[in-house]
Amino acid sequence: MTIKSTPAAYGAVAIALHWSIALFIIIALASGFAADQVGPNAYAALRVHVACGLAAGLLTLVRIGWWWLADRKPDAAPNTEGVKGAISRAVHILLVIIPLGMLASGVGMMVLSGAGPILFGLVSGPLPDFDQFPPRGPHGAGAFALLALLVVHVAAALYHQYVLRDDLFRRMRLRRS
Repeated sequence: MTIKSTPAAYGAVAIALHWSIALFIIIALASGFAADQVGPNAYAALRVHVACGLAAGLLTLVRIGWWWLADRKPDAAPNTEGVKGAISRAVHILLVIIPLGMLASGVGMMVLSGAGPILFGLVSGPLPDFDQFPPRGPHGAGAFALLALLVVHVAAALYHQYVLRDDLFRRMRLRRS
């Protein structure tokens, strides 16, 4: 396994970034939806949401820097010609853009609402009603869009691996046999 990607597979850095971002996004989505259900007493879920959302967004920026400055993406995956290739590229681009939009709207909500100091115990008081702040709409829409994209991404990977049997998972594993 090399640090950088090859024409056939992703390198260790790209793989580590992919799986780390995926984990942080899943936790951020779950804790964000949980915080939304709990309402004004959602301190714990919201703390996890903010931390994981920040981590996912910042690692996405690192990932962009890695691709621009240090690495090259592998060749297109097998069986991704024509429309399938266009859909694959669109999904992958959106899986970079939407987390950045989520980061921006989340930071915007924290700044505009003044919730950061309350959330992290620097001052006491109730959490604000985030629905009153303009970034809340795009943040919520982004969460559902990101969830839909994750479902499409995972479904496509499973389709490649188990229906087309083109061993797509091999490109994204840290250990290759």
